[in-house]
Amino acid sequence: MMNKLFAPVLGGLLLFSAIVQAQDEWIIKAGKIDPANYYGITVANGMIGVVSSPEPFQVKNVVLAGAYDLYGRGRVSNFLNSFNVLNMGLTINGKDINTGNISNFKQELDMHHAAFTTTFDLGDEASIKYTYYSLRQLPFTVLMDVVVTAKKHVDMVVSNSLSAPDALRDVQNYYNEVDGLHGPISLLTSTAKSPTGKLQLCASNAFIFSEPSGDEPRLMHEMSDNNMHLMHFSKGVAAGQTYRFSLVGSSITSAHDVDPLNEAERLTIFAKLQGADRLIQFHNSAWDELWKSDIKIDGDPQAQQDVHSMLYHLYSFSRAGTAYSPSPMGLSGLGYNGHIFWDADLWMFPGLLVLHPEIAKSMVEYRFQRLAAAKQNAFEHGYKGAMFPWESADSGVEETPVWALSGPFEHHITADVALAAWQYYCVTQDKQWLMEKGWPILSATADFWASRVERNGTGKYEIKNVVAADEWAENVDNNAFTNAAAIVNLQNAATAARVLGLKADPDWALVAQNIPILKFPDGVTKEFETYKGEGIKQADVNLLAYPLKLITDQAQVKKDLEYYDTRIPNEGTPAMTQGIFALLYSRLGDGEKAYHFFKDAYEPNLNPPFRVIAETKGGTNPYFATGAGGIVQSLLMGFGGLDITNQGIIQIKSTLPAKWHSITITGVGPDKKTYIVK
Repeated sequence: MMNKLFAPVLGGLLLFSAIVQAQDEWIIKAGKIDPANYYGITVANGMIGVVSSPEPFQVKNVVLAGAYDLYGRGRVSNFLNSFNVLNMGLTINGKDINTGNISNFKQELDMHHAAFTTTFDLGDEASIKYTYYSLRQLPFTVLMDVVVTAKKHVDMVVSNSLSAPDALRDVQNYYNEVDGLHGPISLLTSTAKSPTGKLQLCASNAFIFSEPSGDEPRLMHEMSDNNMHLMHFSKGVAAGQTYRFSLVGSSITSAHDVDPLNEAERLTIFAKLQGADRLIQFHNSAWDELWKSDIKIDGDPQAQQDVHSMLYHLYSFSRAGTAYSPSPMGLSGLGYNGHIFWDADLWMFPGLLVLHPEIAKSMVEYRFQRLAAAKQNAFEHGYKGAMFPWESADSGVEETPVWALSGPFEHHITADVALAAWQYYCVTQDKQWLMEKGWPILSATADFWASRVERNGTGKYEIKNVVAADEWAENVDNNAFTNAAAIVNLQNAATAARVLGLKADPDWALVAQNIPILKFPDGVTKEFETYKGEGIKQADVNLLAYPLKLITDQAQVKKDLEYYDTRIPNEGTPAMTQGIFALLYSRLGDGEKAYHFFKDAYEPNLNPPFRVIAETKGGTNPYFATGAGGIVQSLLMGFGGLDITNQGIIQIKSTLPAKWHSITITGVGPDKKTYIVK
């Protein structure tokens, strides 16, 4: 992560987790919504993310994976907001619906089917319910399903508007009618250029009506200004009657399709002619399939709901069949510019690999497709092989802002990418993939480390001047995690060569044997050469026990853990660190300490009203998918005892807290196995 952290906000937010009780393992309900203290929750399908709003019929923003342009912060590529395809307006009996004239306003997220529902009443006139979906089966398409129940006769006007986010330019708006077998299909369409003109962003919407063809309401088009237009219809509903309609929209860019304007309209027509019921049916079936891989905790309903939320977000922010990898905030907004860090490879990837290897494959494909850029990066820095950038976007070049030292110096990212590639082979045992894609990554990254070390004698092939995994340690020598990750990278490359019947560079083994791991006089592993016990931002030395497994002696693991778990301050540090502590304590047999760190990893980071995780305790920048990834690993590889080995996934001894009766992990690995710990 970047060195510049959001300032912690303490006080009321810290009490939030203590007073909200789980209502359901799958449904998070918000009954009392304070717009001034509201942190939206995301409905996403791995490609398009829609963030909720406390305003009726509005969404906060829409984010598309892979859509970047150079603008704003840091002179580097940034994530772009797309058109808010789901924004609507509703007028009933001349009253414009807003937070000031409605009552019983409630929202809830059904995590099992990735559906966000809002309900409210307009006095004695009508009750309204709407649910929106980022359709899992259609990567660029969203749906809002609306039901209005009239308490007495009402006349309503429904509008859908498309407005361009501020950063976009050269907006063009279209209203098209396409002749269909059952009547015209009206399309509200907009297109715009990204700030530099690099990308074309397009969106198209259509209503789906419940009336038979020919009886549908008549649509009208209205231009508001150059950046906004809308379509609307009128409808009378008799007392006691219910009226249902839907809005379907597609958003796509030239980063995804060479002809995004026409494709946006085609995709919307395709979805409209499926009908709302079929769209929801296929969406639900896709999520049912995803949830065949699940983590079930018996004995702790609140933890179960929270774990489902973590898995829901990881599943929502990633997708099989792509070459995309999630940023620290996934598709929940523009945090960290939407860039890809070690957060993806080391923190989110392992849990997804264990539960959904087909999704994890997209993440390593993202890195493979940017291997050439990583080789150029190594060349520019005077090294051999491939040097992956600390922050990556669409092209794979370094995208860290110049003011952040992590860009030029946080070199462990290269080993993190290599570890993910090797783990993918370990879980899938796919030798063809290893030959075609894994080996090019592993061999090029091993070549990087062989050129990166400074060869100062036996046992002193040193890696100097790096930013540590603990990012408060800048420009230090022989950082424990960097050195250890390099060793593991070199060893895994050599092992891959043996698996494939290839000849490994003999220099790799020589370098691996001579990279130092430093210790204090009492035997505690030293974080870096000049480390003197100061506070650390996040886990570093403890990562040598997991995931690197370079330190396997239980006494050494315990000694390092007990030393460094007291060096993490109580604020300003990211959520995934305590997940590693929980994982290791569970493996060491201390279920209660493991449970303490499991809860401490996320509960102080929760924000209302949907328990969304921020990066730090009291932080206000959700959703922090990196933290969710670390905590999910504590459940899978800690409490659940799963372990990724060269021969595949095995189960080792672990310990549950007394409060938990059992943990059951379903749908593990390519064979979709079930593992239980009691």
